Amino acid sequence: MSQATLKSLFGKRSEVSVWLQSLMHAMNMEICVEDDQHRVLFGTSAASLQTTEPVILAGEVVGWVKGERHAALVAQWLSIMIQKEAEKKKLGTEVLGMYQELNVIFNFSEKLAETIDPDVIAKITLEQAMHSIPSHSGVIVLWNAESNQLMIPAASGEPLFNETVLRANAGLLLKIGLSGNSEIMNDLSPLKKNEIINEEVQSVIYAAMKVKHRIMGAVILARRKAEQYTAAHLKLLVTLALQSSSAIESALLYEKNIREVREREEAILRIHEVTQKFVPHEFIHSLGKEVLTEVKLGDQVEKIVTVLFSDIRNYTTLSESMTPEENFSFVSSFNERMGPIIRKHNGFINQYLGDAIMAIFPDQPGDGLAAAVEMQHAVQEFNKERQLRHQASIQIGVGVHTGPLIMGITGDEKRMDATTISDTVNTASRLESLTKYYKASIILSDETLRQIDRSPDFRMRSLGKVQVKGKLAPVGIYECFSGNKESDVAKKEKTLTAFNEGLSAYLSKSFSDAIRAFSEVIAFHPEDLTAKFFIEKAIAYIEHGVPEEWAGVEEMIYK
Repeated sequence: MSQATLKSLFGKRSEVSVWLQSLMHAMNMEICVEDDQHRVLFGTSAASLQTTEPVILAGEVVGWVKGERHAALVAQWLSIMIQKEAEKKKLGTEVLGMYQELNVIFNFSEKLAETIDPDVIAKITLEQAMHSIPSHSGVIVLWNAESNQLMIPAASGEPLFNETVLRANAGLLLKIGLSGNSEIMNDLSPLKKNEIINEEVQSVIYAAMKVKHRIMGAVILARRKAEQYTAAHLKLLVTLALQSSSAIESALLYEKNIREVREREEAILRIHEVTQKFVPHEFIHSLGKEVLTEVKLGDQVEKIVTVLFSDIRNYTTLSESMTPEENFSFVSSFNERMGPIIRKHNGFINQYLGDAIMAIFPDQPGDGLAAAVEMQHAVQEFNKERQLRHQASIQIGVGVHTGPLIMGITGDEKRMDATTISDTVNTASRLESLTKYYKASIILSDETLRQIDRSPDFRMRSLGKVQVKGKLAPVGIYECFSGNKESDVAKKEKTLTAFNEGLSAYLSKSFSDAIRAFSEVIAFHPEDLTAKFFIEKAIAYIEHGVPEEWAGVEEMIYK
């Protein structure tokens, strides 16, 4: 696609020309626009036009504006306009590139579908890779698990690879393509030292061939030019490698007619697997369906479930120090740790809400609390890794509540969505918000605690009752500190009696006694921020008085 030029702004029916003409008429001034070769694009060059201002694109002069006055303003405006034109062309180029890549992948898939011969598939793969990615030589290596040997079913281009040496260096290849990684190699010395590649090779790229987490082999490309491969090359090579891996695996296992049936089944399975990542199968099963294709608009069911909300504390401040890419990587890494924990405890993710998670536990309320505890332990391990990278530690707050919830399919015939409607969800979300207020890691409702069969397995402290926004009746809340660090858990257990005495005095308005009891907690455990919270509240009530009809219920006026 051609680059943006100043001339392209002054074509037929150009809005730029119309605007400049109107400006000249309105301000009674003369303007002349020339390209970088001083060819007139607009107006008429005249000796009277003494001022010359450059039009800049990407730090280079692409033209000139001549005039007596306002020439600089016009030049700046034209610089902005040509920059926008360049951005449009760049976007067009990127879209075209994406289309071409999709076309390559589509055509490649069709070619693979025409054969069940593994060697032919390997040759097609290497042919497509070298056609799409500039290379002078390429090989495909496959690992034969039965013979514990490397095979080279396809090689093409110049003899830059020593195939005999390549077969004998499985150990070295286990460090690159056969390790499951895919990358652009910067250090070629190990390959050259072992004479796997010629000295004239300057660039190497490889992509692992994997099937269901099993490493089959690798596609390796090389060229003599010093110019390195790009990330786009690596992305395409990985896609080709993964597609060919599936094809070779199928070819090794089935005859053609069986393979065709299997591919149809696998295609449907892949669709189901993908949809389950967006709509959990537990949600579909709750509606009495087996697969997503069976659901219809209006399907719904009401169940008693436990809802868990988690949120990263002070994430806004943390995210301000990261780029958008770093933010996305951080949240993805965090969610990858939390998701398996929730599923381990018989729950499923209903929504990922940026740095927050909403999960549903349809069976036992204890599953939700156990997941919350393990999530806190996982954050502690995550922080150890972050500290090694000199990154700030993070904290999460978790709210857990049990109650009725409607799960169903809403929307319209063109756009449906799996949704949950319940006051239970709102309460769980607000309990999570209360973790910041009470300086606790996990807060659960009394409704959840009443239904937990194995409550002695968890370490609990009552925090009294709160009147959350939107709720008529106050909610009893508890702190579960089982997910805290071991030293913190031990100290909170030691001071549990004093803490309970302090809370009892606090709720009965004996604030001086409450302060004494909570101070005893602080003396033994200075890091107990919840005890400090109650001391501060008690002092405030002593100094400013207690509201009429106050019965120990904290009114939370925010969500």
